[in-house]
Amino acid sequence: MQRGPVHGVLLLDKPLGFSSNDALQKAKWLLRAEKAGHTGTLDPLATGVLPLCFGAATKFSQLQLDAPKRYEALLKLGVKTTTGDREGDLVSERPVGEITAAALAAVADRFTGAIAQVPPMHSALKRDGKALYEYARAGIEVERDARQVTIHALALELTHTDDGHAAIRMDVRCSKGTYIRTLGEDIGEALGCGGHLVMLRRTATGHFDVAQAVGLAEFEAMSLDERLARLHPVESLLAEHESVTLGTEDAARFLSGMRRRGSWPDAAKVAVYGGIPRTLLGAAQTTGGELIPSRLLSPIEIQQILQKESTPSAAVMAAGIEETL
Repeated sequence: MQRGPVHGVLLLDKPLGFSSNDALQKAKWLLRAEKAGHTGTLDPLATGVLPLCFGAATKFSQLQLDAPKRYEALLKLGVKTTTGDREGDLVSERPVGEITAAALAAVADRFTGAIAQVPPMHSALKRDGKALYEYARAGIEVERDARQVTIHALALELTHTDDGHAAIRMDVRCSKGTYIRTLGEDIGEALGCGGHLVMLRRTATGHFDVAQAVGLAEFEAMSLDERLARLHPVESLLAEHESVTLGTEDAARFLSGMRRRGSWPDAAKVAVYGGIPRTLLGAAQTTGGELIPSRLLSPIEIQQILQKESTPSAAVMAAGIEETL
Protein backbone atom coordinates (compact mmCIF):
# COMPACT_ATOMS: atom_id res chain seq x y z
CA MET A 1 0.00 0.00 0.00
CA GLN A 2 1.26 3.46 -0.95
CA ARG A 3 1.97 5.60 2.11
CA GLY A 4 2.03 9.35 2.58
CA PRO A 5 -0.18 11.98 4.22
CA VAL A 6 -3.15 10.34 5.95
CA HIS A 7 -6.66 11.42 4.90
CA GLY A 8 -9.75 9.62 6.14
CA VAL A 9 -12.02 8.66 9.03
CA LEU A 10 -11.35 5.99 11.64
CA LEU A 11 -14.39 4.62 13.44
CA LEU A 12 -12.96 3.78 16.84
CA ASP A 13 -14.76 1.86 19.57
CA LYS A 14 -13.39 4.00 22.39
CA PRO A 15 -12.30 1.91 25.36
CA LEU A 16 -13.33 2.50 28.95
CA GLY A 17 -11.10 4.91 30.85
CA PHE A 18 -9.76 6.79 27.82
CA SER A 19 -10.68 10.39 27.18
CA SER A 20 -11.59 11.21 23.59
CA ASN A 21 -8.33 13.12 23.22
CA ASP A 22 -6.30 10.23 24.67
CA ALA A 23 -7.85 7.92 22.09
CA LEU A 24 -7.26 10.44 19.30
CA GLN A 25 -3.59 10.93 20.14
CA LYS A 26 -3.01 7.18 20.34
CA ALA A 27 -4.65 6.57 16.95
CA LYS A 28 -2.79 9.52 15.42
CA TRP A 29 0.51 8.03 16.54
CA LEU A 30 -0.41 4.55 15.30
CA LEU A 31 -1.29 5.96 11.86
CA ARG A 32 1.72 8.32 11.74
CA ALA A 33 -0.73 11.07 10.84
CA GLU A 34 0.15 14.76 10.85
CA LYS A 35 -3.29 16.28 11.37
CA ALA A 36 -6.13 14.82 13.42
CA GLY A 37 -9.29 15.74 15.29
CA HIS A 38 -12.24 14.01 16.93
CA THR A 39 -15.92 14.65 16.43
CA GLY A 40 -17.11 15.40 19.95
CA THR A 41 -16.15 14.08 23.34
CA LEU A 42 -17.10 10.85 25.03
CA ASP A 43 -16.60 10.69 28.79
CA PRO A 44 -13.76 8.44 29.99
CA LEU A 45 -16.43 6.22 31.57
CA ALA A 46 -18.27 5.91 28.25
CA THR A 47 -17.39 3.50 25.46
CA GLY A 48 -18.55 3.28 21.88
CA VAL A 49 -18.23 4.72 18.43
CA LEU A 50 -15.98 7.76 18.12
CA PRO A 51 -15.23 8.96 14.57
CA LEU A 52 -11.67 10.27 14.35
CA CYS A 53 -10.77 12.52 11.42
CA PHE A 54 -7.37 12.72 9.77
CA GLY A 55 -5.98 15.15 7.23
CA ALA A 56 -8.63 16.57 4.90
CA ALA A 57 -11.40 14.86 6.91
CA THR A 58 -10.85 17.33 9.79
CA LYS A 59 -12.48 20.02 7.63
CA PHE A 60 -15.81 18.20 7.93
CA SER A 61 -15.66 17.04 11.56
CA GLN A 62 -18.37 19.55 12.55
CA LEU A 63 -20.87 17.43 10.62
CA GLN A 64 -20.51 14.65 13.19
CA LEU A 65 -20.59 17.10 16.09
CA ASP A 66 -24.03 18.13 14.86
CA ALA A 67 -25.24 14.59 14.05
CA PRO A 68 -27.90 12.80 16.12
CA LYS A 69 -26.60 10.14 18.50
CA ARG A 70 -27.72 6.82 19.97
CA TYR A 71 -26.73 5.49 23.40
CA GLU A 72 -27.25 2.46 25.60
CA ALA A 73 -27.04 3.11 29.33
CA LEU A 74 -27.68 1.36 32.62
CA LEU A 75 -29.29 3.45 35.36
CA LYS A 76 -28.86 2.12 38.90
CA LEU A 77 -31.92 3.13 40.88
CA GLY A 78 -32.14 4.43 44.44
CA VAL A 79 -28.63 5.89 44.65
CA LYS A 80 -27.74 9.45 43.66
CA THR A 81 -24.14 10.65 43.21
CA THR A 82 -22.46 14.02 42.78
CA THR A 83 -21.53 13.34 39.16
CA GLY A 84 -24.56 11.37 38.01
CA ASP A 85 -22.37 8.32 37.42
CA ARG A 86 -20.50 5.71 39.45
CA GLU A 87 -17.38 7.88 39.85
CA GLY A 88 -19.16 10.44 42.01
CA ASP A 89 -19.58 10.59 45.78
CA LEU A 90 -22.78 9.37 47.38
CA VAL A 91 -25.43 12.07 47.76
CA SER A 92 -28.45 10.09 48.89
CA GLU A 93 -30.05 6.64 48.98
CA ARG A 94 -33.77 6.01 48.70
CA PRO A 95 -35.86 2.86 48.53
CA VAL A 96 -37.00 1.70 45.12
CA GLY A 97 -40.70 1.02 45.08
CA GLU A 98 -42.62 -1.10 42.63
CA ILE A 99 -42.05 0.05 39.06
CA THR A 100 -44.76 -1.09 36.69
CA ALA A 101 -44.62 -1.31 32.91
CA ALA A 102 -47.21 1.47 32.79
CA ALA A 103 -45.04 3.71 34.96
CA LEU A 104 -42.02 3.11 32.74
CA ALA A 105 -44.05 3.84 29.61
CA ALA A 106 -45.34 7.08 31.13
CA VAL A 107 -41.82 8.21 32.05
CA ALA A 108 -40.50 7.32 28.60
CA ASP A 109 -43.29 9.34 27.02
CA ARG A 110 -42.60 12.29 29.34
CA PHE A 111 -38.96 12.48 28.28
CA THR A 112 -39.50 11.94 24.55
CA GLY A 113 -39.50 14.95 22.26
CA ALA A 114 -38.15 18.41 23.03
CA ILE A 115 -37.05 18.65 26.67
CA ALA A 116 -35.07 21.13 28.76
CA GLN A 117 -31.84 20.00 30.42
CA VAL A 118 -29.60 21.81 32.89
CA PRO A 119 -26.02 20.85 31.94
CA PRO A 120 -24.23 18.96 34.73
CA MET A 121 -21.39 20.60 36.63
CA HIS A 122 -19.16 17.69 35.65
CA SER A 123 -19.12 18.58 31.95
CA ALA A 124 -16.76 20.23 29.46
CA LEU A 125 -19.03 23.25 28.90
CA LYS A 126 -17.16 26.47 29.59
CA ARG A 127 -18.03 29.40 31.82
CA ASP A 128 -15.74 32.45 31.78
CA GLY A 129 -13.08 30.45 29.96
CA LYS A 130 -13.09 27.49 32.36
CA ALA A 131 -14.73 24.10 31.94
CA LEU A 132 -17.56 23.44 34.38
CA TYR A 133 -15.79 20.34 35.70
CA GLU A 134 -12.91 22.59 36.85
CA TYR A 135 -15.33 24.53 39.05
CA ALA A 136 -16.87 21.26 40.27
CA ARG A 137 -13.48 19.85 41.27
CA ALA A 138 -12.86 23.03 43.27
CA GLY A 139 -16.17 22.57 45.06
CA ILE A 140 -17.80 25.51 43.29
CA GLU A 141 -21.23 25.29 41.70
CA VAL A 142 -22.15 27.92 39.12
CA GLU A 143 -25.54 28.75 37.69
CA ARG A 144 -26.35 27.07 34.38
CA ASP A 145 -29.16 27.88 32.02
CA ALA A 146 -31.39 25.06 30.82
CA ARG A 147 -30.90 24.06 27.19
CA GLN A 148 -33.40 22.44 24.85
CA VAL A 149 -32.48 19.07 23.39
CA THR A 150 -34.54 16.51 21.55
CA ILE A 151 -35.06 12.89 22.52
CA HIS A 152 -36.11 11.26 19.27
CA ALA A 153 -36.82 7.85 20.84
CA LEU A 154 -36.50 6.43 24.36
CA ALA A 155 -36.91 2.81 25.41
CA LEU A 156 -36.77 1.87 29.11
CA GLU A 157 -36.56 -1.67 30.48
CA LEU A 158 -36.57 -2.73 34.12
CA THR A 159 -33.54 -4.91 34.93
CA HIS A 160 -30.87 -5.40 37.60
CA THR A 161 -27.17 -4.65 37.98
CA ASP A 162 -24.71 -7.51 38.39
CA ASP A 163 -25.06 -7.24 42.17
CA GLY A 164 -28.86 -7.54 41.96
CA HIS A 165 -29.70 -3.88 42.42
CA ALA A 166 -32.78 -2.54 40.62
CA ALA A 167 -31.86 -0.73 37.42
CA ILE A 168 -33.24 0.63 34.16
CA ARG A 169 -31.75 -0.23 30.78
CA MET A 170 -32.00 2.82 28.53
CA ASP A 171 -31.86 2.99 24.73
CA VAL A 172 -31.75 6.66 23.67
CA ARG A 173 -31.84 8.32 20.26
CA CYS A 174 -31.18 12.01 20.74
CA SER A 175 -29.97 15.30 19.31
CA LYS A 176 -26.48 16.66 19.76
CA GLY A 177 -25.78 18.21 23.17
CA THR A 178 -27.89 15.72 25.13
CA TYR A 179 -26.41 14.69 28.48
CA ILE A 180 -27.36 11.07 29.10
CA ARG A 181 -26.21 11.29 32.74
CA THR A 182 -28.65 14.15 33.28
CA LEU A 183 -31.40 12.27 31.46
CA GLY A 184 -30.78 9.27 33.69
CA GLU A 185 -30.89 11.37 36.85
CA ASP A 186 -34.14 13.02 35.71
CA ILE A 187 -35.71 9.63 34.95
CA GLY A 188 -34.67 8.41 38.40
CA GLU A 189 -36.31 11.43 40.00
CA ALA A 190 -39.47 10.92 37.93
CA LEU A 191 -39.62 7.35 39.29
CA GLY A 192 -39.33 8.75 42.83
CA CYS A 193 -36.08 7.06 43.82
CA GLY A 194 -33.23 8.80 42.00
CA GLY A 195 -30.39 7.03 40.25
CA HIS A 196 -27.02 7.25 38.54
CA LEU A 197 -25.43 5.73 35.45
CA VAL A 198 -23.19 2.72 35.90
CA MET A 199 -22.71 2.11 32.15
CA LEU A 200 -22.82 4.32 29.07
CA ARG A 201 -22.12 3.26 25.49
CA ARG A 202 -22.57 5.26 22.28
CA THR A 203 -23.88 2.90 19.65
CA ALA A 204 -24.31 5.34 16.75
CA THR A 205 -23.46 8.85 15.62
CA GLY A 206 -25.16 10.00 12.47
CA HIS A 207 -25.04 7.13 9.98
CA PHE A 208 -21.99 5.56 11.65
CA ASP A 209 -22.71 2.50 13.81
CA VAL A 210 -20.55 0.92 16.50
CA ALA A 211 -20.66 -2.36 14.53
CA GLN A 212 -18.38 -0.63 11.99
CA ALA A 213 -15.87 0.43 14.63
CA VAL A 214 -12.58 -1.16 15.64
CA GLY A 215 -11.33 -1.44 19.22
CA LEU A 216 -8.13 0.36 20.17
CA ALA A 217 -6.32 -2.81 21.27
CA GLU A 218 -7.23 -4.56 18.01
CA PHE A 219 -6.15 -1.51 16.02
CA GLU A 220 -2.81 -1.35 17.82
CA ALA A 221 -2.14 -5.03 17.05
CA MET A 222 -2.45 -4.38 13.28
CA SER A 223 0.34 -3.53 10.87
CA LEU A 224 0.44 0.04 9.55
CA ASP A 225 -0.99 -1.08 6.20
CA GLU A 226 -3.87 -2.84 7.98
CA ARG A 227 -4.56 0.28 10.05
CA LEU A 228 -4.63 2.49 6.95
CA ALA A 229 -7.02 0.02 5.32
CA ARG A 230 -9.49 0.58 8.19
CA LEU A 231 -9.87 4.26 7.27
CA HIS A 232 -13.13 5.31 5.66
CA PRO A 233 -12.82 7.90 2.87
CA VAL A 234 -13.25 11.58 3.64
CA GLU A 235 -16.50 11.60 1.67
CA SER A 236 -18.05 9.18 4.17
CA LEU A 237 -18.64 12.21 6.41
CA LEU A 238 -20.89 13.69 3.71
CA ALA A 239 -22.79 10.49 2.88
CA GLU A 240 -26.17 12.05 3.69
CA HIS A 241 -25.58 15.19 1.58
CA GLU A 242 -27.03 15.85 -1.85
CA SER A 243 -24.30 15.40 -4.47
CA VAL A 244 -23.12 17.44 -7.47
CA THR A 245 -20.40 16.38 -9.92
CA LEU A 246 -18.40 18.97 -11.87
CA GLY A 247 -16.14 18.71 -14.90
CA THR A 248 -12.42 19.46 -14.54
CA GLU A 249 -12.65 23.16 -15.47
CA ASP A 250 -15.65 23.87 -13.24
CA ALA A 251 -14.04 21.78 -10.47
CA ALA A 252 -10.92 23.97 -10.53
CA ARG A 253 -12.97 27.15 -10.42
CA PHE A 254 -15.07 25.78 -7.58
CA LEU A 255 -11.86 25.01 -5.66
CA SER A 256 -10.77 28.62 -6.07
CA GLY A 257 -13.94 29.62 -4.19
CA MET A 258 -15.97 30.74 -7.20
CA ARG A 259 -19.71 30.17 -7.30
CA ARG A 260 -21.03 28.10 -10.19
CA ARG A 261 -24.34 28.51 -12.01
CA GLY A 262 -26.53 25.54 -12.85
CA SER A 263 -30.01 24.10 -12.56
CA TRP A 264 -29.55 22.53 -9.14
CA PRO A 265 -32.48 22.53 -6.69
CA ASP A 266 -32.01 24.38 -3.41
CA ALA A 267 -30.20 22.30 -0.78
CA ALA A 268 -28.47 23.30 2.46
CA LYS A 269 -25.99 20.42 2.38
CA VAL A 270 -24.26 19.44 -0.85
CA ALA A 271 -21.19 17.28 -1.41
CA VAL A 272 -19.33 18.42 -4.52
CA TYR A 273 -17.31 15.97 -6.61
CA GLY A 274 -15.08 16.40 -9.61
CA GLY A 275 -14.47 14.51 -12.83
CA ILE A 276 -13.19 11.00 -13.36
CA PRO A 277 -12.48 9.35 -11.01
CA ARG A 278 -15.27 10.84 -8.91
CA THR A 279 -13.36 12.71 -6.19
CA LEU A 280 -14.62 14.88 -3.34
CA LEU A 281 -13.84 18.57 -3.73
CA GLY A 282 -15.71 19.98 -0.77
CA ALA A 283 -19.08 20.97 0.66
CA ALA A 284 -21.48 23.63 -0.55
CA GLN A 285 -25.07 24.79 -0.59
CA THR A 286 -27.29 25.51 -3.58
CA THR A 287 -29.57 28.53 -3.70
CA GLY A 288 -31.42 29.81 -6.77
CA GLY A 289 -29.53 27.41 -9.02
CA GLU A 290 -26.17 28.67 -7.73
CA LEU A 291 -23.55 26.39 -6.16
CA ILE A 292 -21.96 28.22 -3.22
CA PRO A 293 -18.75 26.75 -1.69
CA SER A 294 -18.58 26.36 2.10
CA ARG A 295 -15.73 23.96 2.95
CA LEU A 296 -13.09 23.11 0.35
CA LEU A 297 -10.32 20.59 0.08
CA SER A 298 -7.05 22.08 -1.11
CA PRO A 299 -5.64 21.04 -4.50
CA ILE A 300 -2.73 19.40 -2.67
CA GLU A 301 -5.10 17.34 -0.52
CA ILE A 302 -7.05 16.26 -3.58
CA GLN A 303 -3.88 15.27 -5.42
CA GLN A 304 -2.69 13.26 -2.43
CA ILE A 305 -6.02 11.42 -2.23
CA LEU A 306 -6.07 10.81 -5.98
CA GLN A 307 -2.48 9.58 -6.06
CA LYS A 308 -3.41 6.85 -3.60
CA GLU A 309 -5.83 5.58 -6.26
CA SER A 310 -2.74 4.71 -8.35
CA THR A 311 -4.69 4.79 -11.62
CA PRO A 312 -3.98 6.68 -14.88
CA SER A 313 -7.33 8.52 -14.65
CA ALA A 314 -6.47 9.67 -11.13
CA ALA A 315 -3.19 11.12 -12.34
CA VAL A 316 -4.93 12.89 -15.24
CA MET A 317 -7.55 14.36 -12.91
CA ALA A 318 -4.91 15.61 -10.47
CA ALA A 319 -2.84 17.16 -13.26
CA GLY A 320 -5.92 18.79 -14.79
CA ILE A 321 -6.93 20.48 -11.55
CA GLU A 322 -3.39 21.70 -10.90
CA GLU A 323 -3.02 23.08 -14.45
CA THR A 324 -6.35 24.89 -14.40
CA LEU A 325 -5.79 26.58 -11.03
